[in-house]
Amino acid sequence: MNGMRAGFAETDITPPVGTLKIGWKKIIVSEDVLDPIFARAAVFENGPARVGFIQLDTLSVRWTQASQIRAEIERRFGFPGSNVMVSATHNHAGPAVANAGDVPRDERYVKLLVERSVQAFGDALGRMTEAQVGFGSCFEFRVSHNRRVVMRDGTVRTHGTFSDPMALYIEGPIDPEVCVLAARDLEGELLGAMVNFACHPTHHGPDSFISAGFPGVLAREMKDAGCPVTLYLNGASGNLHTSDPSRGGQDLGMEEAGRILASDAKMVIDSLMFEDDLPLRSVSKTIHLPFRRITRRELEGRVRGAQRFIDNSIYEREMPRLLERIRRMGRQPAEIQVILMGNHAYVGIPAEYFVQLGLRIKEECYPLHAIVVGHANGMVGYVPHREAFQRGGYETTLCGSSRLAPEAGDLMADWVVRLAKKAADVE
Repeated sequence: MNGMRAGFAETDITPPVGTLKIGWKKIIVSEDVLDPIFARAAVFENGPARVGFIQLDTLSVRWTQASQIRAEIERRFGFPGSNVMVSATHNHAGPAVANAGDVPRDERYVKLLVERSVQAFGDALGRMTEAQVGFGSCFEFRVSHNRRVVMRDGTVRTHGTFSDPMALYIEGPIDPEVCVLAARDLEGELLGAMVNFACHPTHHGPDSFISAGFPGVLAREMKDAGCPVTLYLNGASGNLHTSDPSRGGQDLGMEEAGRILASDAKMVIDSLMFEDDLPLRSVSKTIHLPFRRITRRELEGRVRGAQRFIDNSIYEREMPRLLERIRRMGRQPAEIQVILMGNHAYVGIPAEYFVQLGLRIKEECYPLHAIVVGHANGMVGYVPHREAFQRGGYETTLCGSSRLAPEAGDLMADWVVRLAKKAADVE
């Protein structure tokens, strides 16, 4: 008898026009909807073991929101909330789900977001059927680029270009892997898919449109090709972007980026070998990360390589709140989650994690096939690799979204590798 069961569903979470947008630190009021945004859910079961995923077309999901979603799923459906990973695509053209710079969180929208996320999960449970699951990967070098350019003085300019006579080289790598999970029923019809790739979706961030960005295009293209629901699980994308410094910062449009990734995913699915008996397990641990030791020069944005975007006055207004938060909390809690599906380990990281750290996890988790999911189960802000702090750039410049110590990224990676290998019982 087939042991695996799977279910997928999606629910519209588009906010009403007039809702504040998030992702650009300044106040932007939405005036139109370019394309809808969704909560998507995937549920897998093998005997008594059950795991689930929720993907939101939002910039982030706060720890409290993820906890509410999980608790309500457990209360309504008897599904273990600790076995659910809740992640955001990091869409910059969505509603204000958190405080960001001058933008206040929209509490009414957050309530809707929680309710519809639970609804999507319940719909996925209701659609569960006997299934086969396949995993595969390909490599894509056209969509994502490392956006940090090292200058001749050793500092970094985020979104630097080589028209600048000071530019020297691109600081680091990308993660080109497009990792695809697909599930089909016993007649061979696709039930849904999960696509993992690392890149910032910032299209329509600074304008007045609500949009899902390229993850929305990916889901649309996949649906047109016969895959009813596609979750986009963003990877370690903290320093990756669709704009290419080597081509003067030329940006790949959201339509083209989404179509390329959909083409990649369809190609992978066409070559998959499907299985009907995957061991499933979820484990997690909450760790406590150190905040940065803040100097007066950091508070004023004058340290080596500091780079403030949008409006310097936004940073100035943010500093008193940030200092009070650090004083009150002492250390930053962060949940690390690993969902094992056979030999594949979905690793939930509550951060805009730098690609160097994501690649470290993938390498050190071997022989497990690690799949890093950023912006998951909370958000602690940017977590660059340690060396980035020596060069500066936007992502290391002190603000509400960049507040942790340089060692935080490696501490997270240490725990991930330890947790994943222990859960899988591999050395």
